Amino acid sequence: MIIPVRCFTCGNVIADKYLLYLDLVAEGVSEEAALDAFNLQRFCCRRMFLTHVDFSDLLLKFNPADTNAAIYPAGVH
Repeated sequence: MIIPVRCFTCGNVIADKYLLYLDLVAEGVSEEAALDAFNLQRFCCRRMFLTHVDFSDLLLKFNPADTNAAIYPAGVH
C-alpha cells in the first residue's frame, strides 16, 4: 500500500526517498543507478524499494456500493 517509513531489517529511514526514486525511474534512470543516487547500499533497504507494490491508486477506484448493487437488486440487502 504505502511504502514503510523505515526498512524492516535495519531501521534506516527510506520513505522520504521513495517519490524521488519513482521520479528518477520514470525519467529512464535504471533502478540500480537510482538507488545508488540515494546512497542505499544495504540490500535490505534496496529490496524495500524494488519489491514494493503500490495498491493505493487501485484501491481508490474500488467502490463497495457498486459491487453490492450488481449483486443485490434494489431494496434487497
